[in-house]
Formats: sequence, C-alpha cells, structure tokens
Amino acid sequence: MTQSVGYPRGGGKSLENQGHKASSAPKEPPVFTPLDLPRWDGPVSHPFYSKVGKRALDFVLALVLLPFFLLLMLPIALLVKLTSEGPVFYKALRGGYHNKPFTILKFRTMVVGADKYSGTTALDDPRVTKLGRILRKTKLDELPQIFNILKGDMSFIGPRPELLKYTTRYTLEQECILWVRPGISDPSSIKLISLDAAVGHDDPEGSYERYILAEKNAMRVAYARSQSLLTDAALFWTTLRCVLRKIWMPEASAPLSPPQSMEDHNG
Repeated sequence: MTQSVGYPRGGGKSLENQGHKASSAPKEPPVFTPLDLPRWDGPVSHPFYSKVGKRALDFVLALVLLPFFLLLMLPIALLVKLTSEGPVFYKALRGGYHNKPFTILKFRTMVVGADKYSGTTALDDPRVTKLGRILRKTKLDELPQIFNILKGDMSFIGPRPELLKYTTRYTLEQECILWVRPGISDPSSIKLISLDAAVGHDDPEGSYERYILAEKNAMRVAYARSQSLLTDAALFWTTLRCVLRKIWMPEASAPLSPPQSMEDHNG
C-alpha cells in the first residue's frame, strides 16, 4: 500500500516530524495529499458563483470549445512529436483547489529533462525547442488544459496554479488563493504575459522568487477576494486580446492592463 504523505504547512505534518514512522516508509514514491484545508477563513466573494455557478459555466464552455481545441491540438501534437524527441505532453504537479495536488497538462516546449535544472524559464532559454518558442509565444502550449477544466482541476479564469513548494509557504492572507479553483489565465498572467523576459537570463528562478512572486501573489489575493462573473468575463476577453496582440504585434512589449476593477482592488 502506498503511503500518503502531506506537504508541510501550518498545522500539517510531514515525514520529518513523524518520528519512527518515517524509517518504516516504503521505498516507492509517496502519493502527496493535503492534510488540512487552508487556514484562511475570510469571506468568499460571490460564494454561489464561486462554488457552483462558475464550475457549471466552465464545464459547459469546455464541452462547447472541445471540438475546436481538438482541431488545433491534433496537428500541434503531431508537430511536437516529429520535431523533437520526447513525449507530446508536459505534465507537472501543481497546488490546486484547497492545495490539493493535481497534474497540469501542457504541450511539451522544452527538451526532455529540462525541469531538472530550473523550473523557471529564462529569456532565450536554450532548453526551449524551436516549435516550443512559437507555442509559448502564442500560448498554444496551454490548450491541453481544457482537459484539466473538464476534470474539475482548473477553470478558464482563476489564479495560475503554482508549484507546491510555493503554495505550502503561503501566509494566512495568501491562503485565500487556495479557496479558488486555479485557472488558465488571471490578472498576473495578463500583466506578466512575457514572464521569461521579466526574469531575464541570469538566475531566472532566483529572480522570480525575489522580484516576481510577491507581486503575482498580491494580484492572486486581489482576484480571489473579488471574483465575480463580470470580472471573469472581463479577464477572459482581456486574455484573448493579449494573446492576439502577441501573435500579430510581437514588437509591442508592453502588456495590456487587467480590468479596472482588479486594478482598483490591488491599489
């Protein structure tokens, strides 16, 4: 039987503090599950929409869009397979709703084993394939996440899911992020749509942690505490505009701003 191990967090347990039980653990890789819910107990904006309405809209919209997504995904999958060695999809563990770990799907845009060196992509990162640069620029590498939406792990709009090493360090205030289903796009991904350029060439992971992560978390908190149908609709439209702008106007480096309501909440 596979052991179930929780990530360390406030009030949680880990192998380090389980005493003699740790030494008797099986050698097989553990299955990580949350041991407790996030501690944040503040108000949830539009609770019915957040817990019921949004999930229903996500599921219906994903079903409607699935045939169109598949028309794009099939040739992309073939190109990924033909142009570089390795699997078609990149799978990675992220912290989801209530910090429950889930596997996020993307088209593979890097050489196999690239994430062993750094989880953050640098500007002009040599690990990115030629096709991968196009997919990342156009955000087409995110298309497989429609299956994450259908499964219920993600929404179209919601805080971008983070690595568990970051979500388990959230402060009490930041844990409201984990009470919202993560999404493909949010205010931080709109403002930082060219994240590789923001972190630069040298020490991208360190730059991300020192200069980017706090700002992203502040925007995630603002979204989690103010989400609504109108906000999500505005973010959905702004995301489409941002992606099209990157495709047709690659020389335009300045990103579009998130909807005004989000900026006001951040301020």
